[in-house]
Amino acid sequence: MQPTRVGIRDAKIHLSKFIKMVQNGSEIILTDRGRPVGKIVPIQAKELPLSSRIKKLEDMGVLEALPQKSQKKLPLPISVPNDIAQTMLKEDRNNA
Repeated sequence: MQPTRVGIRDAKIHLSKFIKMVQNGSEIILTDRGRPVGKIVPIQAKELPLSSRIKKLEDMGVLEALPQKSQKKLPLPISVPNDIAQTMLKEDRNNA
């Protein structure tokens, strides 16, 4: 994708339009009297916080947010007498 060249005056007037373009992956080259002076680029996904990456995936339709009411609390673990679960797990891992 070729970067879009924009004069500073035009960038001031239509900043929200150019920010939307950057959010969609475009790069904007800012010019002063036709001479490049700066660049606006999207932040790479790995630089975004986890909540922003999840929101982006939701916006793309990859993930679907659960409604707040449908989130259920997990039941407490079932207690097993004499640490039998840990013993069986250790035996299973030793036989692997």
